Amino acid sequence: MTKQIAVFPAHNRSSLTLIYFIISICLNSLGNAITVSLNLGSALWTAAAVNLSHATSLPLSWLLFAEGFFAIALNILLLKAIDWRRILGNLIFMSCFSYLVGLAVKLLAFLPLVDLNIVAKVILDCFGIVLIATAISIYQRVNLMLHPCDDLMQIMRFKLCGGNSTKAQLLSFALPIAAICLTVLVTRRLYAINIGTIFSLAFQGYLVGLADQRIFPHLKHRNLHI
Repeated sequence: MTKQIAVFPAHNRSSLTLIYFIISICLNSLGNAITVSLNLGSALWTAAAVNLSHATSLPLSWLLFAEGFFAIALNILLLKAIDWRRILGNLIFMSCFSYLVGLAVKLLAFLPLVDLNIVAKVILDCFGIVLIATAISIYQRVNLMLHPCDDLMQIMRFKLCGGNSTKAQLLSFALPIAAICLTVLVTRRLYAINIGTIFSLAFQGYLVGLADQRIFPHLKHRNLHI
């Protein structure tokens, strides 16, 4: 008996890729909105921007975009090439992502999250980080376009860390941690660091790798160009 192999039309594969991407960016926006709404610690890149804002008096939105451009510059150095399509994707992702997080925060404001007890808040905040890690896993595998900081983590993962997501995440987090340490020396204060930040630092990389295996396991990394 001849074994038949299912071949999906190209337009079906493209549609499925787009669906995966939409799911992932929505999950990431929701996860970030949950952590922002609960105010139990920001993700490390966001926390770095918050601390830099206090140290420099520059608007937080400017510094978040500055971090994105800094990550793009590092990506260029690591890749030793300027990929304009990749950079354009980074910029589009940053713009759409910022809007979606803001929208999700406004929608969550209608829910009584602030009235939850502290245990429920901590659990929900950690769940937000899980959503973020799951989203990163999905859109890194789809690789249609990425946030430059997540692109940096993916480049480090496959170029420097042998595919290990935990090592790559910790390596990429070294940059915002260094920025936070420098600002603390200036301001003598620490902002936006709490249980969510610690959970993200300790487990986000591992959760990305776990999601690679458990969430849409048939979806593999593609078009890495690293």
